[in-house]
Amino acid sequence: MAAVRRAVYVAGQARIPVTRKQNRTLERMGATAINEALEDANVAHKQATGLFVGNMLSGMLSKQQHLGPLLSYAAGLQNVECTTTEACCGAGGAALRLGYMAIASGLHDTVVVAGVEAMTHQPTPVLTEGLAAASHWETEGGQGETFVSLNGAIMTKYMDEFAIPHRAFAPFALTAHNNARLSDMAVFHNKPIDEDMFEESINITGPVQLLDACPTCDGAAAIVLTACKDTARRADGSVVRVAGSGASSDILPVHARPDPLHLTAIELSTAQALEMAALRQADMDVFELHDAYTIMACVSLESAGFVPRGEGTAFAADGHLALSGSLPIATFGGLKARGHPVGATGVYQAAESFLQMAHEAGSNQVANAHTVLLQNIGGAGSSVYSHVFVRE
Repeated sequence: MAAVRRAVYVAGQARIPVTRKQNRTLERMGATAINEALEDANVAHKQATGLFVGNMLSGMLSKQQHLGPLLSYAAGLQNVECTTTEACCGAGGAALRLGYMAIASGLHDTVVVAGVEAMTHQPTPVLTEGLAAASHWETEGGQGETFVSLNGAIMTKYMDEFAIPHRAFAPFALTAHNNARLSDMAVFHNKPIDEDMFEESINITGPVQLLDACPTCDGAAAIVLTACKDTARRADGSVVRVAGSGASSDILPVHARPDPLHLTAIELSTAQALEMAALRQADMDVFELHDAYTIMACVSLESAGFVPRGEGTAFAADGHLALSGSLPIATFGGLKARGHPVGATGVYQAAESFLQMAHEAGSNQVANAHTVLLQNIGGAGSSVYSHVFVRE
């Protein structure tokens, strides 16, 4: 792996509350997040020379492409380089990687990474078809498959291979909802659940029930990246550094993969990010995983190398994933309960991870957290972006 030229720091963040059916525009949400992130970082607009935006569905659902110039103008960033990335629900993580490379390479000193998505203004069939476009259309989306059914197929195989009952996946959902109760940014801020509610929730398709799945949402988040350590220094004197970045891909159609229960892109991108950071799985204090479905949270734990194959549900049942556990996940509710505004999700993860490392996470703070692996997935594991943040 090529040597990284410069250190990259996170100087500030902003998130707007994740909501549903509030008729908020892409332009308004994105500009608000960008301006609030710059304010949090105490960085003047003229200091930011790049804007990297993650989005999946704006063209299909809002008839609005070219989000970079749209948001840069709305936020008052004059004549900056701006690029929109699309990696379906991994778009935010892809934007973060572009921003990281822009600073590490020396092309920019300070940039903004933003993610924005407006989904819930469209009827469910239109939204479902739009999301399915991230699958292999010829053999999956165009044949009636959705990401619910694709995750259902993975879940069925997992349950059969390891003789795991549906109830065993409950800790993933319960952990997310418990943490969301502590965050006023979460769409399910006021929706606690228990194991019985999880098991009795309505069936969607295959073994996937309502409380296995994340909600579709609207939202925007932004972070500021910089090469200047002093710019990144917080009030307590600490800085948050992006210590590692990795990205990988896998076969797009799920049925064509030799082993659908092992997500190769997760394995490889995790290894890249950890190697760059000179850290191991055992060194991670937090794992902000992509829990779009409980099965995806489970196989992410395993494919990233935190637990052996087939042991994800047992690890969750032992309480390791709670804020006070050995490997907290979904610390602000995750995709499952904070919500999943798809193209913005990776930037929400980055903002939340920054807050954990800066020790500014309030009631959601993981005690003494100094390292976090954040992982944003596109599709059912076909593109994955992994980053390591450290507190220094």
